[in-house]
Amino acid sequence: MVQEFLIALGSNLGSSAGGPSATLAAALAALTAQGVGLRRVSRFFATPCFPAGAGPDYVNACALVRAPLSPDALLLKLHAVEQAFDRERIQRWGSRTLDLDLLAMADRVLPDAETQTAWRTLPPEDQTRASPETLILPHPRIQDRAFVLGPLADIAAGWTHPLLCRNVAQLLADLPPGDRAALQPLPAMPLVKPEQPR
Repeated sequence: MVQEFLIALGSNLGSSAGGPSATLAAALAALTAQGVGLRRVSRFFATPCFPAGAGPDYVNACALVRAPLSPDALLLKLHAVEQAFDRERIQRWGSRTLDLDLLAMADRVLPDAETQTAWRTLPPEDQTRASPETLILPHPRIQDRAFVLGPLADIAAGWTHPLLCRNVAQLLADLPPGDRAALQPLPAMPLVKPEQPR
């Protein structure tokens, strides 16, 4: 069965495909070549490096995709594309050539509400050290990050977090004004054309 997913893309080092923007565009093309359909793609945004001082600033985007895959199977495909663009998993939240995150699948909560809530409410000091051994949906940091919510508002402003019961536009408005102001849309780049709804 074909499912729809929200994914986030980011790069601050660039890759063999070019700088960060070129890398994101090439990654979207690579996903399409692997049978992942693009329904909508956000603008690209220049965003401050997170955490602050950890490296060059990022280019971030989000996409609504569709594929006949389970969430775990799509995550494996995302990781394969990351590797194809020189991604090395050395440091959590470190600089990277390409980062592809699975954010959400409609209103699904995985593996369950208790686990998702535990990771979402993890104390900040533990977030850099701990990483889950299973896929958590929605992504446990989605509500905290302007560099995700800003691009996501371009393509899915009405998507509602199934446990927080707030949509993307509301979650973005909840963030500090300085976080929102730091999002800088970049000039449009030629992208893989999103597929037409069927």
